[in-house]
Amino acid sequence: MWVSQITEENLTNDIVDRLLFESLHDCGEKVDCVLVLGSSKAVKYRVPVAVKVYFEGRTKKIMMCGGIVPNMPEETISEAERMKHKAIELGVPEEDIILEDESQNTVENILCAMVKLQRAMWLNNVKSVLVVTTAYHMRRSLHLARYLFPAHINVYACPADDTSTRRDNWMNTDVGTKRARAEVLNIVRCIQNGVFPDFEI
Repeated sequence: MWVSQITEENLTNDIVDRLLFESLHDCGEKVDCVLVLGSSKAVKYRVPVAVKVYFEGRTKKIMMCGGIVPNMPEETISEAERMKHKAIELGVPEEDIILEDESQNTVENILCAMVKLQRAMWLNNVKSVLVVTTAYHMRRSLHLARYLFPAHINVYACPADDTSTRRDNWMNTDVGTKRARAEVLNIVRCIQNGVFPDFEI
């Protein structure tokens, strides 16, 4: 089935499972940089996963991605800055953290990350990156990164489990179900709008 054929009416739990979770796992690759995509709860779920990868010796650099969320006026620092503070608290040296604090969504996470990688490491020197984001958000993030990054950069997945949208429990609550179904339809819209190419599941 092509992802572009998915609609709200024909969207089953099996399709959600295959599209969002199937064959997406951390394979243990060593990479030039880990990209941690921002969210309101990235400090809790995503940063510890990236820090673990760092201390396993699989990377020398972690990039935190995410600006100040515009619809949250009480925020005074960016998502990236909050994640950086957490990583330092967990023992990562500040000099090994790259800050991308301008992006406002997942597409911009990837685009702005490329600029920061160019400035910090030169893109031609970057051969591989590991994307850390919540498990249900990984498929879209991975397709975006693989489509937008230069072809010489290998992009690998490193999913981080949250509380209510894991592969084994997303269907058990209204919150998890709504979030997972909305993410599937978001992927469909990305394909319909030409953000990345259609693919089969």
